Amino acid sequence: MPGESTASVEGLVMSAAFSPVVVRDLTLAFGRRTVLDGVDLIAQPGRRIGLIGENGAGKSSLLRAVDGSLPRTAHVTGSIDAPADRAFLTQEPPFADGDTIADVLATTLAPLRAAVGAVESLADRLGDPVVADDYARALEHALAHDAWDADRRALLAAEQLGLDGLEPTRPVGSLSGGQRTRLALATLMTRRPTCLLLDEPTNHLDDGAVALLVAFLRDLPGVVLLTSHDRVFLDEVCTDLVDLDPVGGGTDGRGGRRYGGGWTAYSAERDAARRRWEETWVVQQEELDRLRAATRIEKSAIAPGRGPRDNDKFIHAFKGQNVDRTLARRKRDAERRLDEAERTQVPKPPTPLRLSTEVTGAGAASLGLGRAVTVRDLVVESRLAVPALDLEAGGHLLVTGPNGSGKSTLLGVLSGRLVPTSGTVQVGARRVVELTQDPVFPDLTAPAAATYAALVGAELAEQRPLRSLGLLHPREHAKPVVLLSVGQRRRLALAVAVATAPDLLLLDEPTNHLSLALVGELEEAIGRSAGTVVVASHDRWLRRRWDGSALALGLGPGL
Repeated sequence: MPGESTASVEGLVMSAAFSPVVVRDLTLAFGRRTVLDGVDLIAQPGRRIGLIGENGAGKSSLLRAVDGSLPRTAHVTGSIDAPADRAFLTQEPPFADGDTIADVLATTLAPLRAAVGAVESLADRLGDPVVADDYARALEHALAHDAWDADRRALLAAEQLGLDGLEPTRPVGSLSGGQRTRLALATLMTRRPTCLLLDEPTNHLDDGAVALLVAFLRDLPGVVLLTSHDRVFLDEVCTDLVDLDPVGGGTDGRGGRRYGGGWTAYSAERDAARRRWEETWVVQQEELDRLRAATRIEKSAIAPGRGPRDNDKFIHAFKGQNVDRTLARRKRDAERRLDEAERTQVPKPPTPLRLSTEVTGAGAASLGLGRAVTVRDLVVESRLAVPALDLEAGGHLLVTGPNGSGKSTLLGVLSGRLVPTSGTVQVGARRVVELTQDPVFPDLTAPAAATYAALVGAELAEQRPLRSLGLLHPREHAKPVVLLSVGQRRRLALAVAVATAPDLLLLDEPTNHLSLALVGELEEAIGRSAGTVVVASHDRWLRRRWDGSALALGLGPGL
């Protein structure tokens, strides 16, 4: 355009390339189970919206609905408008195990290089009006994705995410969960889609990778929709939160689900909303009781006193008629007000699902020992090196370190699941339980309650039934494990882990996949537990509030 700078023209072209995500009255069901009911959502370009709610509230399902990747068995009503240029980072990046790192990056770069080639090819034929239109569209697409800088971004992302040290010919199937996630992030940072959907993106990421992801998302001009258990991440990234499981009057007090801001401010407002709901319900029930009593009012309440004397019978009859009329009027008024109050009353606040068990046994007194763990010169070849570690019975230890430093390996050695290459490991606890990052269930078709009973034993399952732990909602107990969400499976695995009241509990990334409400309760339970607990975690919120001992692992030589 004459008189306009190149920068301003590019800005106009880029702004036209971005469009919102619009969800209207979305209802999603699988068979007879409704996952989402009447959800409305508008996500404008430049907004980074976090989806929160209890496990099973439909967060991942909403992302899949926006992406258009729901299974055929899903029944969907309502409407969804989303940009065609979108990317979806699932909890398990969808790479083929046989592809190499080089293959994945080349596939990502191919359309961006093609976009640059199309612009350059069309630029030589701008005299043709049809070509001019094609050129404008091609330029719009290339600018929106910053295609000319794609190769540099790919190299920089690989370096910043620690992928440059891996052989390009290495198969994806040989990568750890953290490496696969970082590879997926490298493709997203290279591609820069106009709509980005992220399901628990910080799982398996260390601090450096999370910081890089935060910076990338803040700089992204398009729409970002994400779910995350990482409370610090929600504070750092999100411009809005949408609660798929709102309390009472909703986030805004008028039934709305949306809150402008991050997790810290929202959690305080949600707690306040719950208190207002409970207080309102109590006040309304008191008023309903008073109105119900008013509909049962007797004459004696209006005209108390003795019966009439003989010479007052006429007057008493006359006044009695007035009393009857007054009584009828008051009853009608009370019934009208009662009907209105019953129609407008808030529903009774449901009892929230809360962790209602201790996570360990009685602790040091039950052990008869002063030390739960003793480690000397421990080596697991190419994975872990710990010169010394002493943990007293009843102690709480937080294990931190970057991906690949051996946090999960250490827990595996302490549980006996892994055998060290060299060194000595003495575990004094009688009952040791390890909760791994990816728990395995023997039969995915079995109901959750039956799976719990099979894993803890029928006798213990009767003594400590699954419903008593406050970890999995009773409506999920009869559901096959395969139909549980990732977070619900994690809850089931945690129930199995704590049911035996272990003396030594080993938790590998325990906050992954769990709802934010349960994460807070679990952290409190760990803090007050009398038994010995070892937690391996990258969760910054947990680490900042940890008041036990800590072990920081590093990437030593050969690791």
